[in-house]
Amino acid sequence: MSPEAKSSLLNLVVDALIRWRWVLLATALVTTVALVPISKKLAFEQSIESLYASEDPHLRDFLASRGTFGGDEFVMVASVEPNLFQPNSSSLTDAASQKLDAFAEKLNQVPGVVVESTQSLARALRFPYGRSTVRQIVVGVLVGEDKQTNAIVLRLMLEKDSKVPRAETIARIRQLAAEHDPPAMVAGEPVQIHDMFRYVEEDGHKLFASSLALLALVLMLLLQRIRWVVLPVLVVVVSIVWTEALFVISGLRLSMVSSMLNSLITIIGVQTAMHVSLYFRDQHRTLPPAEALRRSMLELASPVWWSVATTAFGFGVLVSSHINPVASFGVMMAIGSLVVLVAITVLLPGCVLFGPMLAEPPPSGADRRVSAVLGWITLWVEHHPKRVFFASLGIVAFSSVGFLWLRIETDFSKNFQQHSPIVQSLRFVETKLGGAGSWEVNFPAPEKLTEEYIERVRKFAERLRTEHGVSGEIGTQATAGRLSKVLSITDGIDLIPERILFKTLALETRVDLLGSIQRDFVDSLYNRKLGRMRLLLRAYEQQPTETKLKLIADVQRLAVETFPEADSTATFEKDSDRPLHSSPKSTGLFVLLAFLIESLMADQWTSFFLSTIGITSMMWFAFRSLPIGLMSLAPNLFPNVMVIGLMGWIGLPVNIATAMIACVSMGLTVDSSIIYIDGYRRERARGLRVHEALHETHKHVGRALVYTNLALMAGFSVLALSHFIPLVYFGLLVSLAMLGGLIGNLVFLPLLIGWWDGREEKAEGRRQ
Repeated sequence: MSPEAKSSLLNLVVDALIRWRWVLLATALVTTVALVPISKKLAFEQSIESLYASEDPHLRDFLASRGTFGGDEFVMVASVEPNLFQPNSSSLTDAASQKLDAFAEKLNQVPGVVVESTQSLARALRFPYGRSTVRQIVVGVLVGEDKQTNAIVLRLMLEKDSKVPRAETIARIRQLAAEHDPPAMVAGEPVQIHDMFRYVEEDGHKLFASSLALLALVLMLLLQRIRWVVLPVLVVVVSIVWTEALFVISGLRLSMVSSMLNSLITIIGVQTAMHVSLYFRDQHRTLPPAEALRRSMLELASPVWWSVATTAFGFGVLVSSHINPVASFGVMMAIGSLVVLVAITVLLPGCVLFGPMLAEPPPSGADRRVSAVLGWITLWVEHHPKRVFFASLGIVAFSSVGFLWLRIETDFSKNFQQHSPIVQSLRFVETKLGGAGSWEVNFPAPEKLTEEYIERVRKFAERLRTEHGVSGEIGTQATAGRLSKVLSITDGIDLIPERILFKTLALETRVDLLGSIQRDFVDSLYNRKLGRMRLLLRAYEQQPTETKLKLIADVQRLAVETFPEADSTATFEKDSDRPLHSSPKSTGLFVLLAFLIESLMADQWTSFFLSTIGITSMMWFAFRSLPIGLMSLAPNLFPNVMVIGLMGWIGLPVNIATAMIACVSMGLTVDSSIIYIDGYRRERARGLRVHEALHETHKHVGRALVYTNLALMAGFSVLALSHFIPLVYFGLLVSLAMLGGLIGNLVFLPLLIGWWDGREEKAEGRRQ
């Protein structure tokens, strides 16, 4: 469509943008510089709870336990002491006892540590009764079977109660561990969660800068003009600064889900800027710069607007998610997409017309070769439509089978590189001591403990040890799906003699005596006021998905069998917060991490379905054609099926970053479809026949799609250097999705367009 046919309003807007280009460019740059300090204040929501929907049952159980027994965020500091015990004795050597006490004292001075809850072997063995029994109780937690490995277990304050950030607490613990002789290992779920957010934040900034630099280099090699490198890079930087500042001002915070925000804005910004740049270069070969820019802006205003709008909508439907971080990520990406549109609008005229402009050279040898290959693809698709169609169906069918083998990664240690400190510490602890995963099963308890109730608790603990305890050596396959430790209040009660000085002690007296000796032990296992008791459990973090989830389910089943009178819904006494009945609950950070990906994936397919319907409707409205709207689905669904199916075929598990790949790839590939369809319709408006128009579209728009996708795939290859495995997967899968979208837009889309419009063209020919 010629510029003269455009609306008068669009002509006025474009003319105004070109006329005021220097003011707009200067204003945009000054605004960006002013907003940089604000954008730097954008913070991460660094809590595992933020990744769950508020009504999620696993989160509700976790928060209920925290309110009942206090926070259970434990950190294990493990080391080896060769001369730990006296020969043939359960007593520590004096040197070892003093060393453990001194180290525990140093750790207790770390801000954010609950001092009264610190557990050490030296402290445990000072219990006045049954020292040999105490030693057996703490095996697998405070001391290993090798009689040399020992651990100090620290309980961290809730972040809201600590005077210092959690990061500072963990950093100080690690520093003291490194200074210990020999160096100690630091493990535990709080450390894993902290490292996850730390790597995402640190790697996100470093890898973004690296990928942008590599992207600029690739753009320079492809386009061979500094001007066409500066424009997309500037659009990306300005868009990100504006978006982040806007989030800070509005009070939004990044979460693990939205940590990929900058990467996705980079894709949208580079795609948009490169399409405009390449179209302008073609126009500039025959027109003066200002007129070439004006024509480019008029011609591309509609497709650029619709590509950004559909992308924003595709991400915006995530607000339907029940998980707050996912919903906020949808809002953030929708806003970020629209900010890209604003940024390129105000930056484009000034950047393109800045300074003297050399005449655009004729297409280079590389351009001609790319155009020749694209032309050959068009001819091949035109002459072999059935082969392409059935080959496409074959690829989709083959990929779809991979869905059957998709699995969720719940071994949280697999999110980190094998050489990282957290993985090395986990491996050390789980090889020398036992499971590093802390969790619990809690159940109803009477306000006054009875011998009958305590006996039931004792038998429940023994049943867990017998049926699900470790049956082989630590570090072997026998530990998979097993509990390395079960700690019950009965373990402490049984240490208190039933008779002292010819006096028989009642159960309540023994419990009170135990509490006076180990106050934190009783309070952490039994809440008399709220009527709950629990067993503390330890299991192995480094084990397969299926065995971990089965273990949780088995423990829950045994708890329900042991306490069958508990109802599934809690009721409360009148004027009291004491529950009358409540079912047993298995919870803890170990459980939350196990179900984390399931939580993130809970409603992703619903969001993907809504975005598919919405984007198709928008394409229908944009091109005033329902067939075009439906045909646009093919190139956008293909990369989803290909990428997700490939994950199943090669055994790549779904992790934190890949849980939403379906929605992400849908939002990224639709832009190219709109640009291609708009280019094809322009060629048709010039009077070209269907296949002639497809040939011309492939030469120009097709080349732009190839260059854009190659540049972005190269830029995102930098993510392979991340310390955080999900970011590595994200970079790989985004690149594959873009490759799949490129194939879809250059093969499937012209196939469908040629078939549909070709029918109408033949019908018109017969009527004439």
